[in-house]
Formats: sequence, C-alpha cells, structure tokens
Amino acid sequence: NYVAVFTEEPVMLWFKNSMTLAVVTVAISLAAAIPAAYAFSRMRFKGRKPILKQLVLLYSFPSVLSMFAIYTLLRPLGLINSKVGLILIYTGTMAEFGLLNMKGYFDTIPREIEEAAEIDGCNPFMTYWRIMLPLVVPAMLTLGVFTLMNTWNDYMGPLIYLSSPEKYTMTLGIAYFKGVYTTQWNLVMAGSIVSVVPILIAYLCAQKYFIEGIAFSGVKG
Repeated sequence: NYVAVFTEEPVMLWFKNSMTLAVVTVAISLAAAIPAAYAFSRMRFKGRKPILKQLVLLYSFPSVLSMFAIYTLLRPLGLINSKVGLILIYTGTMAEFGLLNMKGYFDTIPREIEEAAEIDGCNPFMTYWRIMLPLVVPAMLTLGVFTLMNTWNDYMGPLIYLSSPEKYTMTLGIAYFKGVYTTQWNLVMAGSIVSVVPILIAYLCAQKYFIEGIAFSGVKG
C-alpha cells in the first residue's frame, strides 16, 4: 500500500504543497503576531482597547461564515486556485490567533525586567530583541506548532479555493482516494499515516515547550 501511494499517486507533490503552505504561514504569522502582541501588551496608544475587542469579536465567529466573502474578494485578484491566496487566508487567521495568545504571555512577564534592561542602557528595540524574545521562546515554539498543525490539517480551505489536482494538499489528496461508488481504503490509510509523520516529528521536537509555554512566567527563583 505504501509503495502504491508513492508510485501510483502524486503524494510527494501534495506533500510539497502542504509543506510550502505550512512553513510560509508559520513564518509570516509569527513575524507579524509577535511584535504586534508585544506592542499591545507594553505600549499604550489611542484605540488600543477597541482594536483588541474587535479582534476578539472577529475571532469568535466561525471561519466558515466568511468563506463566501473571502472567495468573492480573492476571485477578482486571481488568487483562487493559488497557493498565495491560501497563504493569505491562513496567515490572517493564525496571525490574529497568535497575537491574542502572545499578548497574554507578554502580560505575564514582569515589567521590572524591562526596567532593569533600560537602566543597563538598552533602547526599546534592544530590550525587545535581546531580553523579551528569549523569554517567550517556549510560547513562540508552541504557537508555531499549533499554526503548523492547523495549516497542515486544514481540509475545507483547499477544498473551496483549490481546483487543480497538482495544487492539492495532503488532506485534499487523501480525500481524492474516496470515490463516488468505491473508496480505496488501503490508500486512504497509508496516505493518512504519511500525512501524520511531519506533525508527529514537529510535536516530538517541541513537546517540552508546551509545558513551559503554559507555566513559564518570565521569572525564576
């Protein structure tokens, strides 16, 4: 069955498509969410609370409710049946998720740490880059794994926004084995195992950070 999956079906192409979507989404989402979360946690600017409330309100709605509107927006831009379109959708969703979660994590870090860095001569950027970022590494890795899992396992997005078989992701490709009248369960099972491997590896590499991401408060002793 595994030989058939790799030789008779374009599984490696689907695997590459999923990996591209997941890696790019993780990179852009973290790059956008972490500085924004730090700004909302530490800075006081006009409109801060209303913006946070709007973000929470928007995130509370199921994403399936916005799919028709998103499809209508992406079609004139030529982003339907495109990896770029899916990356924009995933990044928008996961960056908001990351901002809300990372803000809560930054809030747990005592301000005395930043005050001590300022006394030692650090400017705001150096404080963020050299002091705060190392403290939130567990939360960053945990967020990265969650983003990877959500992007990799998504089925509804590729089903709606992708139409070409050469652009299918792993989840959509495995569903391709299920026909109208018959289902190739041997290929479905083998393909599912292959699809789980990257997520399993990512989790095993970052599992210790899940506990630290929950319990670590920024101070020791």
